[in-house]
Amino acid sequence: MTTRLAVDEQHELKEINVPEMPQQPAVLRIMAKIISVLLHPLFIPVYVVWFLLYVQPYYYAGFSEWDKSKILISAILMYTFFPLVTVGLLKALKFIDSIFLKTQRDRIIPYVVCGIWYFWMWYVWHNLPDIPAMQVKFGFAIFLASSIGLIANSYLKVSMHALAAGVLLMFMLTLSMAQAVDTAMYLTIAILITGLSCTARLIASDHSQKEIYTGLFIGIISQLVSNWFA
Repeated sequence: MTTRLAVDEQHELKEINVPEMPQQPAVLRIMAKIISVLLHPLFIPVYVVWFLLYVQPYYYAGFSEWDKSKILISAILMYTFFPLVTVGLLKALKFIDSIFLKTQRDRIIPYVVCGIWYFWMWYVWHNLPDIPAMQVKFGFAIFLASSIGLIANSYLKVSMHALAAGVLLMFMLTLSMAQAVDTAMYLTIAILITGLSCTARLIASDHSQKEIYTGLFIGIISQLVSNWFA
């Protein structure tokens, strides 16, 4: 959304919010909402963990199906279930106005609480010798992105979808550079997911392009920093 000056019906000069993108057809808006749900930031980490567990050829070679399931379940709990419960409780207790976190004020407590869940998941992975280093770095990048997102939230409503997409994109780029096997298809899918997610938020939400690009930049930088220091 952009702010412009306009004359209202009472001939008074007021600021109005104008969408940066023109109104899109209903079908396109519905598709954008569906994509926004499927590529929600609470799901992206789980997708990545599932990818490392069941798609990559060697990261978890030799692990039993039960051991893989435990890792996936822990990711679902920390990255999806507990954050969802947190937001639900905050809404029930009237600490936030909407579960969709439409305002910067609504996002403050979820950022803080979810950051605790993200830090704990990274800490657990960091102390388990069997967890691949790439997954540990990914977990730290998620925590770092949410922390920077909390700070940036004081100035603008950064897109959480773009945050997650940025981390995903840089993670897959790092993975493709670190492996000898061909991962071009996976990187292409990550680029496609990033484009779909950011475009969907421009269509289906009130985010401005600045908020989308800022979130994407923070996500990318978070994964880069994690690669260097985690």
